[in-house]
Amino acid sequence: MPSKKIQRALISVFDKDGLDHVINFLNQYNVEYYSTGGTYAYLKAHTQNVNSIEDLTGYPEIMGGRVKTLHPKIFAGILNRDNDSKDQKDLETYEIPNFDLIIVDLYPFEKTIKNPLATLQDAIEKIDIGGVSLIRAAAKNYHDVLCISSQSEYQELIDIVKKNNGGSTLEDRQQMAVRAFEYTHQYDGNITHYLGHTNNSTTTSKPTIKALRYGENPHQKAQFEGNLDDVVEQLQGKEISYNNLLDIEAAINLILDFPSDENVFGILKHNNACGLAICDKLSKSFAEALDSDPISAFGGVLVTNQQLDVETAQLIKPLFVEVLIARGYTAKALEVLKKKSRLIILHLKGDSLPQVQIRSCLNGLLKQDFDNKIDEKRDLKMVTNLAPIETHIQDLLFASKVCKHTKSNAIVLAKNRKLLASGMGQTSRVDALVHAIAKAKKQNQKLQGAVMASEAFFPFPDCIEIAHKEGIQAIIQPGGSKKDQLSIDFCNQNKLSMVFTGFRHFKH
Repeated sequence: MPSKKIQRALISVFDKDGLDHVINFLNQYNVEYYSTGGTYAYLKAHTQNVNSIEDLTGYPEIMGGRVKTLHPKIFAGILNRDNDSKDQKDLETYEIPNFDLIIVDLYPFEKTIKNPLATLQDAIEKIDIGGVSLIRAAAKNYHDVLCISSQSEYQELIDIVKKNNGGSTLEDRQQMAVRAFEYTHQYDGNITHYLGHTNNSTTTSKPTIKALRYGENPHQKAQFEGNLDDVVEQLQGKEISYNNLLDIEAAINLILDFPSDENVFGILKHNNACGLAICDKLSKSFAEALDSDPISAFGGVLVTNQQLDVETAQLIKPLFVEVLIARGYTAKALEVLKKKSRLIILHLKGDSLPQVQIRSCLNGLLKQDFDNKIDEKRDLKMVTNLAPIETHIQDLLFASKVCKHTKSNAIVLAKNRKLLASGMGQTSRVDALVHAIAKAKKQNQKLQGAVMASEAFFPFPDCIEIAHKEGIQAIIQPGGSKKDQLSIDFCNQNKLSMVFTGFRHFKH
């Protein structure tokens, strides 16, 4: 691929570190430079081939430096097209230099708002206008202009120019343009979020965009866009990963469906509950949740809707888990837990998560309302001759909440408000049930007298027949199948109770 020689560069940077190395390298290719105030003075110390933007535009820097590069001669020099004769004629007519390279380092907005002493005015003065405009113009015209949008790209610039003997290829320029738009998107996102979470004097929230170590796998790049501090406060532990964040969201969504006056303790793995229980003491709830599936709990996420006490902390201490989320911690509990230095300890602050869910799909985004429907006793429609007893009703509602937060197709088995086992993510609901039963038996869970929940209707009575053989006595499901009556008839013939909720809870 042919390269385009770099003859003229416009440079406007806030932080001058490393710029001398770039200039000393470019000097060997006789590059001509244009620059503003402080950058111009810096360049004069490293090269004689530098011109002042003020001399080009005929305007000095004004308004305390807020206006420097915002001028038609600057942007025409960037946005002109080499292969457009009219553009080139305009350059000649108005005596405008043609720029091949733009080097910009923006005002440090993110660094500024991280300073707890920074005021709103401090932050506003670090909102870059001209620099972002230069980057966008150069990135838009990547066919002819190489855009370096951050100090972190200096070495890459040198590598590109060295590889192309003083120039850059179209492929190089397009790649750097994509990086430039990613950078300005992140920069503007930080500003947007900051201004949306601040008063008129001080900052109250951290930046909205954070680079993560990697995505689901080490070879995938990732970042988090949002304000995690509105939801949880990290008290200790290693850096939160992409997968941690997904598990944390799943854990919080699940736990918030339960009343705050009940001692609920959950254990999640890969976004699904592998243990959950409600007992009279929090330590017992944890012990029962762990008993559901202690093998899967390894490396999992623990969550409770209560303040964590020292007794429960002592039970957690021997386990390897990634994340612990609670409404708070007693001082003695934290003393115990902080001996596990890599454990991510989070204090759950909010009572709800955003009510709109967004995910990428194909070449766009899917948006939907959050599934905030909780199946309650008043929703239950008794469809069998035998109504469930009160303890079964409590277990059915418990199982339904777990099922709602379990990957479809999902089946949940529960007893005494304890998760016995679940089958999730199966292509067949029968397979989900068979998997749940196998897991329960492997952990020596007693299914006699247990209940079963399904997040969607049973199209046939086959699952109910299998559950009946294992001693399950009550079933909760949305209903709505054309063949519901077959399932109802089987329950009536075998003295099972079944209730419909009228609400499906698919989780794809």
